[in-house]
Amino acid sequence: MAADAPAPALPAAGLVVVTGPSRSGKSRWAEHLAAASGHPVLYVATGPERAGDASWQQRLERHRRRRPGSWQTLEAGGELAAALRQLAEQPRQGEPPVLLIDALGTWLAHHLELESEAWRQCEGELVEALQALDLPVLLVCEETGWGVVPPTAIGGLFRDRLGRLERRLVAVSRQAWLVVQGRALDLLALGLPVPDDA
Repeated sequence: MAADAPAPALPAAGLVVVTGPSRSGKSRWAEHLAAASGHPVLYVATGPERAGDASWQQRLERHRRRRPGSWQTLEAGGELAAALRQLAEQPRQGEPPVLLIDALGTWLAHHLELESEAWRQCEGELVEALQALDLPVLLVCEETGWGVVPPTAIGGLFRDRLGRLERRLVAVSRQAWLVVQGRALDLLALGLPVPDDA
């Protein structure tokens, strides 16, 4: 991405969803928006370490190298809602940060074994925690429904839960970006909402 790529201003508070398929540039666009805001940035990581997975470790390392040294990092893992609630309750000291959460899908993977009722509660807690923050929040989301049908039941469950949760989050977001092939599209400006399921 060009260093002089335009960066729209973030809202003073509220959710900004940045979504796209694998290798689209969605994390880079979210990082660009956060860096261009001029505010301190708190990077909230949701992915596990996976010490035995060399490819995953390389991806984590690439993300770490891109982040400026001034950014703080919070490893929330699967406890994202609890971490956000704690941030909301902390007294403010200094300039409020931009939160950059990367990513929704890796958070969801921590909870994939939950039964339907427990999952709905977990999902609701996350949505409430995101809405309770009086900060700009960039949330990176993976798009999984654009390719082949997952060959396993757990893969299909992941795709379906992620897709429904993303629709719910975009409905309450202040900005929503779709990043495809290295281009960021403003979904709220370009698109119309799809009616809810009957």
